[in-house]
Amino acid sequence: VQLQASGGGLVQAGGSLRLSCAAFGRTFSSFHMGWFRQAPGKEREFVAAITWNGDSSDYAESVKGRFTISRDNAKNTVYLQMNSLKPEDTAVYYCAPVSLRGSSWKNVLNAWGQGTLVTVSS
Repeated sequence: VQLQASGGGLVQAGGSLRLSCAAFGRTFSSFHMGWFRQAPGKEREFVAAITWNGDSSDYAESVKGRFTISRDNAKNTVYLQMNSLKPEDTAVYYCAPVSLRGSSWKNVLNAWGQGTLVTVSS
C-alpha cells in the first residue's frame, strides 16, 4: 500500500488544520490506520489510530480532546482534524496502517510514506 499525506501548513497557535492521507494499492478498508508525527530532533511518536471500520479510535494523551481521527473507506482516505493547535504540535505527520502490539500502535509496513509538515507559530 502506498500512502500520501497532505493538508499540512503554517498555522497560529489555537488554529486548526485537517490532514488527509490517501492510500493506494491493497485493500485500505482491511487495515486499522494511524497517524504519527516526528518533531525536529525527536523520535517519531504515535498520535492517533482508528479501527478498520471506524468504530473505535485511540489517541496519545497529548492530543486527546483536540484531535479527531476519521476515515472514509469509500475514498481510501483517513483524516486527522487538529484543533486548538499548540507550538509543540509542530512536526512532520505521517499516516500508516497499524496494529496493536501490547499497548502500542505500530506501523505494519517496513517504511513510511510521504509525510506532511505542520508548523504552529506562537
